[in-house]
Amino acid sequence: MRLLAFSAALLLPATAAAQTEDAQLWTQTNVNIGLSEDTRLTVEGIARWSDRQDGLFHTELGGIVSHKLSEHVEVGFGYRHVAGHGGNTADDESRLRQHVVLTFGRITGRFRVDERFHPDGNEIGFRIRPLIRYNHPVGNGVSLFASHESFFMANDTRWGQSAGYDRMRNLVGVTVPLMKDLSADIGYLNQYRFARDGNRAQMDHAMSLQLSLSL
Repeated sequence: MRLLAFSAALLLPATAAAQTEDAQLWTQTNVNIGLSEDTRLTVEGIARWSDRQDGLFHTELGGIVSHKLSEHVEVGFGYRHVAGHGGNTADDESRLRQHVVLTFGRITGRFRVDERFHPDGNEIGFRIRPLIRYNHPVGNGVSLFASHESFFMANDTRWGQSAGYDRMRNLVGVTVPLMKDLSADIGYLNQYRFARDGNRAQMDHAMSLQLSLSL
């Protein structure tokens, strides 16, 4: 618990810097299907709820095919459909994504690129999302973890994407095995959106629940 508290203190930006704040619940379900010894398909469903946006405001549905090139290197290619609900005024969009995952012991790094396809224009919005995660086993299959992810918009589009450092996500939590081939990540997620393009900065405080099933 001391490690968890210390990690949170290091990762979270100062609350006073946020212009607006929101309490949220983020849920995700992953089903991993083995296609071969080194290749798998992951089907993903995401739903997010918000106090400020009166309940369910965001969903994502998609999948990704990942292939291990070696013990330490994995590559993947996938698709997600993203939809807004309730008080979320953002348009639905489609996203392609590619990633490279590097794993060395307790540390995992992921370099991900998204291509965003928006109904209000033909331009593709490119987004870069590096992530680093540390896992600390504590016994009986339980692990504490801490992660940081940054979002960089690589280009401007007429439909609304602006190049620059857009946001960060910091997450601390615990991984718990529920039964054979089923585990849960339970944690606190802090998302900080920087003040950009005339919009106020925003800090989101979210309880994060993620279930992963391997078939």
